[in-house]
Amino acid sequence: MGTGPEGLGLPAVGERQSLREQVAQALRSALVAGEMRPGVVYSAPVLAAQFGVSATPVREAMLDLAKEGLVEAVRNKGFRVSVMSERDLEEITELRRLIEVPTVARLADSGRAPDFQELRPLAQEIVAAARRTDLLGYVNADLRFHLELLALSGNAHLVEVIRNLRGRARLYGLKGLADRGLLADAAREHVEVLDALVRGDRQAAERIMTHHIEHMRGIWSSGPG
Repeated sequence: MGTGPEGLGLPAVGERQSLREQVAQALRSALVAGEMRPGVVYSAPVLAAQFGVSATPVREAMLDLAKEGLVEAVRNKGFRVSVMSERDLEEITELRRLIEVPTVARLADSGRAPDFQELRPLAQEIVAAARRTDLLGYVNADLRFHLELLALSGNAHLVEVIRNLRGRARLYGLKGLADRGLLADAAREHVEVLDALVRGDRQAAERIMTHHIEHMRGIWSSGPG
């Protein structure tokens, strides 16, 4: 097993929120993007050097992720990324279909067009990240888009449920799609769902969201090879 996270491209972190929270969020993004691999042991000092912080907030953040079941502690070595099974992902995908598809479809209302248009720059940011093969940028913008769109339902608990589900996903196939120039296809679905919502086309919004969730499941199933 390896001990170093070379090539993760982890960002330096600042002071706007606690270092622990910033590191935890950055690590979640790397996990979801498949940048951190199952079976690899990541040491807090090595990760801390990439973040440009001390090892303490990194250890604290990793312990938070361990409580969420995303990593597991390896005594005197660091933390290993937890492995997700096909069944795990199928259950996450089913929950997302049950929650997100009808919620987004119910939002379709041309009278709310200004609300949807506010999300258009974020949808375009997702497309731009896909084109430049910025996987962490893609994952972060994608998460923000979905959560902000769902927030228009006015149900904060629903948004938090989806946030937690998304944090457990692994999109190992993202890099392969990006390398083949296909990630932009998934990215454009964010723009398409906004177009449907602006038109008040509930059926189209439902169809696009269903396809998008299945699309992302297929990316995960591409495997970590």
